[in-house]
Amino acid sequence: MKSVWSSIVRLSLNGIKRGEHISSYVLAKGHRELLITIRGFFKDVIFITLGIFSASFGFKGFLLTNRFIDGGATGISLLIRALTNFPLHYLIVLVNIPFMLLAYYVIGRQFAIKTILAISGLALCLANVNFPNVTNDNLLVAVFGGFFLGSGIGMAVRGGAVIDGTEVLAIFLSRKLGTTIGDIIIMINILIFSAAAWLLGVEIALYSMITYLAASKSLDFIVEGIDEYIGVTIVSSHSEEIRQMIINVMGRGVTVYSGKRGYGKRGETKDVDVIYTVITRLELNKLNTEIEKIEPNAFVVMNSIKDTKGGMIKKRPLK
Repeated sequence: MKSVWSSIVRLSLNGIKRGEHISSYVLAKGHRELLITIRGFFKDVIFITLGIFSASFGFKGFLLTNRFIDGGATGISLLIRALTNFPLHYLIVLVNIPFMLLAYYVIGRQFAIKTILAISGLALCLANVNFPNVTNDNLLVAVFGGFFLGSGIGMAVRGGAVIDGTEVLAIFLSRKLGTTIGDIIIMINILIFSAAAWLLGVEIALYSMITYLAASKSLDFIVEGIDEYIGVTIVSSHSEEIRQMIINVMGRGVTVYSGKRGYGKRGETKDVDVIYTVITRLELNKLNTEIEKIEPNAFVVMNSIKDTKGGMIKKRPLK
C-alpha cells in the first residue's frame, strides 16, 4: 500500500524527469500536498452538498407554496415560476447559464466547474427529493425560507462554488464600471423586487424582502462575515514561495514588507518578509489551500475591505 501511495505522489510531482532521483524531502512534501488536495476536495464536496440540500429545503419547505421570492438569480427563477408554474429545477439551470459562463471568465475554470456541478446538483435535488411543507404562516415562511436558502448559498461559497450566480455578475460589472460589488447587487435586487411588487402584489414583495434579508444575514454568518474584498497578511518562513504562488497560481499582485518576527520568552527577533495581498471572497478558499500546501503553520491575518482601486484585484485572474 505504501509503495502504491508513493507512486501516486511521484506522478503528482511536476517537473521531475523520468529516472531522476527524488529526495525524501521532496517525496514527503508531495505526500503532504496530495493529502491537502484530497482533504480540500472532500471538504468542498461536503459543503456544496449540504448547501444544495439546505437551499432545496428552503425552496420546497417554505417559499414555493407561498410564492415568495429572493434576490438575485434565485429570485428571478422564483418570480418566473410564480408567474408561469414552470418547474423550478429547469429555471434554476436556465437562469444561471449566463452566470456559469461568466464565472469561467471572471473567476477561473476550477470555480466555473464547481459552480456548474453545484447548480446542476441543486436542480436534481429539487426535481427528485421531496420535502414537507413546514408552515403556511407568511412571516415564518419569509424568515425561515430565507434562512435555509441563505445558509445553502453560504455553504456552497465555503465549498468554492455558488448556486446563485448574481455575485459573479456583480464582480464582473464592478470591474467594468468601477463601482462596488454591493452597489451592483443592490441595483439588481431593486429591479427584481420592483417587478415582484408589480406582478405578484405589494404584500408578497414586502414579505420577499424579508426573505432576502434573512438569506443575506444567514449567508454572511456562514461565510464568517467575509465582505466583497479580503486583505490578507501572511507571515511565513517560506515567504518567497508564497509570493510566487500568489502571482503565478492566484494571478494576484502582492506587496512585500520587510519586518521582524518576535518569538520565545526572551523576545528573540528574526528578519522576515511580510506578504500582503487583496483577493475576492470567492478566491479565499483556494488561497488558504495553496498556503497550507507551502506552510501549514503560516500566520495569516484576514480583514474585510469595502472596495479597492488599481492593482491586480480588478483584473482577470489566472486560470
